[in-house]
Amino acid sequence: MKRIRLALVYCPTIFISVRFDPDHSSKIPKHVAIIMDGNGRWAKSRGLPRIEGHRKGADAVKRALEAANECGVSYLTLYAFSVENWNRPKAEVDALMNLLDQFLKSQLSHLKKHKIRLKVIGRIHELPTKVQERLKKSIEATKDFTKCTLALALNYGARTETVDAVKSMLQAASEGKLDPNAVDYETLAKHLYTSDLPDPDLIIRTSGESRLSNFLLLQAAYAEIHFCKVLWPDFGADDFKAALADYASRERRYGKTGDQLQAK
Repeated sequence: MKRIRLALVYCPTIFISVRFDPDHSSKIPKHVAIIMDGNGRWAKSRGLPRIEGHRKGADAVKRALEAANECGVSYLTLYAFSVENWNRPKAEVDALMNLLDQFLKSQLSHLKKHKIRLKVIGRIHELPTKVQERLKKSIEATKDFTKCTLALALNYGARTETVDAVKSMLQAASEGKLDPNAVDYETLAKHLYTSDLPDPDLIIRTSGESRLSNFLLLQAAYAEIHFCKVLWPDFGADDFKAALADYASRERRYGKTGDQLQAK
């Protein structure tokens, strides 16, 4: 774990000074997931087309990945395109897909250089063929890296994920590979898109909205949630570290009492 220096980070109303102790790894979330919100509002406030907000948002992705690497976060999951986003104007969806293809093309060398594994969660088979091919290439080229994982949630929705998991279990049961009477949450989890990822410790949502928007609903059962007013294109390393400082200040009890945790 990298040693992280004393950092002074700014929140909307107060300054928080937190020292991340490298001897207490629980203070650093292993898995951070981000709902990247506010691209459209960022562009509108500047009189720009919405796609310009998405383009600037791609730069924020790079900053978030660098900050996660610096702080010792092992898994970073980004909510990039939801199943509901297909309802947006076709021109915007097409532009988003082209931007995604360009981002993957430009970032593959960075992922390989820093040994970052790329993973995708969602209904990948419904994405444009060009994007699918680019994803497969990037996933294959980084599959053996273990230092850090970047997971992109594309054509993702927690409800469709649950439906797909149930279908998978029903298929396994029909083939005699699964005993329905022995099904528990651990069984279900193995059929989720995130089966090889740990549950998120911290979920960050930008732009001031306070909802999960169908993102990792099952996996987020015990996640800490940090709502940030910054629009995603303006999100930077200081904002990421402010979220980590907020996380470090909380006590995660998992149904137990604070006294029980202190007695350990």
